[in-house]
Amino acid sequence: MIPEQAQIVIIGGGVIGCSIAYHLAKEGARDVVVLEKAAVTHGSTWHAAGLVGQLRSKRNLTRMMQYSAELYGRLGKETGQEIDWKPVGSIRLASSPERWSEIKRNATTARSFGFELHLLSADEAKRMFPYIVTDGIVGAAFVPTDGYVDPSGLCQALAKGARAGGIRICEGVRVTGVTIKDRRVVAVRTDQGDIACETVVNAAGIWARDVGAMAGVRVPAAAVEHQYMVSEKIAGVPATLPSLRDPDKNFYLKPEVGAFAIGGWEKATLPFGAGGVPFAFGRELLPSNFERFEEIAVPAAERMPILNEIGIRNLINGPIPISPDGEPILGLAPELDNYFVACGFTSGIAGAGGAGRAMAQWILHGAPELDLWAFDIRRFGHHHLGRRYLHERCVEAYHHYYLIHWPAEEMKAGRGGRRSPLYETLAEQGAVFGSRFGWERPNWFSPAGVAREDAPSFEGRPNWFAPVGGEHQAIRERVALIDQTSFSKYEIAGRGAFKFLQQLAANNLDKPPGAATYTQLCNERGGIEADLTIMRLAEDRFYLVTGSGFGVRDSHWIASHMPRDGSVALHEATSARAVINLCGPRSREVLRKVTDDDVSNAALPFMSVRELRIGYAPVLAVRLTYVGELGWELHIPTEYALHVYELLREAGQEFGIVNAGYRAIDSLRLEKRYLYWGADITPDYNPFEAGLGFCVALDKGPFIGRNALARVKQEGPRRKLCCFLLEGPASLYGGEAILRGGKVLGVTTSGGYGHTIGKSIAYGYVPAEEAGHAWYEIEAFCTSVPAKRVDKAPYDPERRKILG
Repeated sequence: MIPEQAQIVIIGGGVIGCSIAYHLAKEGARDVVVLEKAAVTHGSTWHAAGLVGQLRSKRNLTRMMQYSAELYGRLGKETGQEIDWKPVGSIRLASSPERWSEIKRNATTARSFGFELHLLSADEAKRMFPYIVTDGIVGAAFVPTDGYVDPSGLCQALAKGARAGGIRICEGVRVTGVTIKDRRVVAVRTDQGDIACETVVNAAGIWARDVGAMAGVRVPAAAVEHQYMVSEKIAGVPATLPSLRDPDKNFYLKPEVGAFAIGGWEKATLPFGAGGVPFAFGRELLPSNFERFEEIAVPAAERMPILNEIGIRNLINGPIPISPDGEPILGLAPELDNYFVACGFTSGIAGAGGAGRAMAQWILHGAPELDLWAFDIRRFGHHHLGRRYLHERCVEAYHHYYLIHWPAEEMKAGRGGRRSPLYETLAEQGAVFGSRFGWERPNWFSPAGVAREDAPSFEGRPNWFAPVGGEHQAIRERVALIDQTSFSKYEIAGRGAFKFLQQLAANNLDKPPGAATYTQLCNERGGIEADLTIMRLAEDRFYLVTGSGFGVRDSHWIASHMPRDGSVALHEATSARAVINLCGPRSREVLRKVTDDDVSNAALPFMSVRELRIGYAPVLAVRLTYVGELGWELHIPTEYALHVYELLREAGQEFGIVNAGYRAIDSLRLEKRYLYWGADITPDYNPFEAGLGFCVALDKGPFIGRNALARVKQEGPRRKLCCFLLEGPASLYGGEAILRGGKVLGVTTSGGYGHTIGKSIAYGYVPAEEAGHAWYEIEAFCTSVPAKRVDKAPYDPERRKILG
């Protein structure tokens, strides 16, 4: 029998659902029910390989995986359920120079986290894993705390621990729907009756998208086929043999008892359940495809010739979940106020422990202790939900799992769906496009003789380095046009709009219509939830602009705090307006040629907004900059965008006008100390730590986070964001270690090359007591480079260029 009510209902009894239940019990929650349509472990958990690798590109994600490994080390003893945890370590081979650069970058990131990782020579790797041949191996990395586990045993142990904590797990109960009232699920419907509830968690694995649809929640998760083989028995396999990964050969290996389990990431794997995964599917496998598996087996045998001498006992083919970017999907769904999602885990065994703890914190306390934006469901939107896009991108993300992850990498599948009105025109002029939130955006422009495609590099210069330098120089010295139509844009209006926004934003919005305000939206801890610009168009009407990929997140944060009395309305305007950024010291001269309106500094000063007429087009001109030069963001009704672009392009010819892209923006903003949300600033950091105290108006009255920020200001920040200029050549991307006297102080949040100052630039947080020194070192690709700290922006610190 199922209960008639529960505080929390978890849908799905796989390793993720059971981990959430286990950690809710550890947090003291008792009124929790797990609904599993078949039996615990059924679905994808039972046939998983069981590898546990911890190092990720971000500190918080690594910490989440580290917790999983720590938990697995004690879970069996705690619960009395054997999980066969083997902390034997893992070896990752580099079978190409490019992969070795990637591994060295990972090693530097690990050093900045205080994470134990050792670089090995080919011979050292062979001594630890004697079955390989060293042909082509450039080097390797060894993580001693990685390991592997029995997936079914792990799931059963988590379930047993949850039950011991008072949580009920109901097997053989299928969810058929939900009842919703006032943006909340009030009951979960099942084939055995309804359960009234206060919170729902969708941890349904490969069924998560279909379960989400029952509640009107859009879950961009798919399922694909994944194969791995188990070899025949061989004698003498050491019990302490580490797991092995050779991503250049596209395979992983987990020691079995006297055998090997070997799998990889096929280029042409098949989607599973594209039209919906059958709910009757349970503890089942799919037909093996030996022909498709050859692309894994053959390279694996090249690296391990012993595989040619032993047979294949089983070729296992089972469906696994995956998201469009290959990362899990976690958090509170924006469609409802009490519906959480935890799904899309391609490496669910490695992530289960940390994800379960994070979700328990999210459910009970409103947020996890770590910022998990890289996993947040709000990184996706409507564009990611179509069946065609979802499966094209998920198959590519699956195949990319072991491909080299280049800096500034762009995916190729699922492209071309969202285009600005300038797309064709810019393409004709050499634009090399990237993708953000489905939008095609110009990353850079290819001059004659340069291939119109990315040729990335880790430690060298990519093929776009010189062209981007040219765009950068044009913006600093002349004038340029940048298509920024992909900005997320919202209108907030109503009699209560000002009062509401004034209590939401950290900065003071009490300014007359025509004013633009740069502000952060903070949480109660003072952490930065959003970083955006709010423009006052009228007493009761505001226009808000944020990053292309942040619209769902930021609008959800805003909507979740809005009064429900009808005094405030939120409306998305992203598709209604195109945006052309006219920037550079000659930009006013260009603008004067195409409008009869006064665009002088007196009439249109910095951080002001005004309606202009450009040609036939009504244009909302916003005088601000993210590149550090005189300029305007021109917000244009979409149908007029090409007309305005053509007028500006023609008017700018005598001033040497050029097109520019987003990679030039990044170089320019680094020189001006303009920060990027998601890297330099996140909910983990507050404005005073980030040097944004000028955006905090503590004297304006109450706002979210005010009390916490007042304490920070009084006591002083615990850490500070510093700007570093490197004194030697280095390729920086964020994730490098910050050192002083050989001691690791922190990790860089972002980095790149400043084409005007001619130096590499890095940003990163260090403890406040260590933030006053002049010289530091930045370690990139295992090489330390002297770095000078600068107090202000490296370029135009007095802001003369933007204010003139």
